[in-house]
Amino acid sequence: MNAPHATEVVGEAVLGAPEEADPAWPWHRPGVYAVAPGVFRIPLPLPDAGLHSVNAYVLDGPDGVVVVDPGQATPEGREHLARGLAMLGRHPRDVRRCLVTHVHRDHYTRAVELRREFGPGIALGRAERRSLALIADPAYSIVGTQLELLVRAGAADLARELADADDGVPRDLWEQPDTWLEDEAVDLGSRVLDAIPTPGHTRGHLVFRDDAAGLLLAGDHVLPHITPSIGFEPDVPDRPLGDYLRSLARVRALPDTWLLPAHGHVTSSVHRRVDELQEHHAHRLEETVVPLLERTCTAAEVAGRLRWTRRRRAFEELGPFDRMLAVLETRSHLDVLVDRGRARRAEDDGVERYAST
Repeated sequence: MNAPHATEVVGEAVLGAPEEADPAWPWHRPGVYAVAPGVFRIPLPLPDAGLHSVNAYVLDGPDGVVVVDPGQATPEGREHLARGLAMLGRHPRDVRRCLVTHVHRDHYTRAVELRREFGPGIALGRAERRSLALIADPAYSIVGTQLELLVRAGAADLARELADADDGVPRDLWEQPDTWLEDEAVDLGSRVLDAIPTPGHTRGHLVFRDDAAGLLLAGDHVLPHITPSIGFEPDVPDRPLGDYLRSLARVRALPDTWLLPAHGHVTSSVHRRVDELQEHHAHRLEETVVPLLERTCTAAEVAGRLRWTRRRRAFEELGPFDRMLAVLETRSHLDVLVDRGRARRAEDDGVERYAST
């Protein structure tokens, strides 16, 4: 099958496990992908070359258009969303509501722009309230919480290296939503979605499940080819990985559906990918405990012993931001080991150290 051009509306044709994806048909190639009746995927480009794009999902019905995760407030994202809607015979003014899975900039900020221009309401998970307030505060460092955690994890040098980090997003784009969602049904008229809290990637992350159509709009909770970062937010909970593993179990307990992720191809089974993610974290916990069998370590020291990304890169090969994520994810795995009785933690002069039990 030929790859789509930006002027085409095409069927979502790359299904199955990530390794089955056709390399001639990259998921982020511009276009409008027909996923299911009245449901379309529009990849929107991101400044972050690692992520490439974010998938906006357009739910087109007789009552108008609803967009799930309308992307980041960039000129390119705005252009691609408008062009995609035009392919469907729609205009951004036809969007009546934006449902956002979580508060990260590549999901939330374009929703605020759309509301300023055309007035659609925005819905976001209630547990994102404190993070959103902190992000909107000009006095708050965008990675302030993470820098504090890095010091506790034994990575003070890395914290100093990242002290001036900024995401470049104007603080006034972090406006409040119109609706705070919890564990509830979202009635869209011709379609009802179940908003399901799935904390872990962020405290207030939601997935939207269309039971009648057999679809899960999964945001960053379940991604087909990468594992989402854990707890990268201003309001970090005590045990973000524990929260994430419980959220995966909750989604796995539901009947299987198609997976509509925020980054990557649509695939035919949520269950298959959740099983892979659970296996990954089980394996990672076993890798994480190994250095503790030799000596007491900080999270930063353990992270330096592990391999990272699908390419199994050494810690030193990562850029500063990715090293930060690696250290904090390692800390989350160590805390799960503590909770399971396989490690113990002690704090000395503000630095946490872990040992095996």
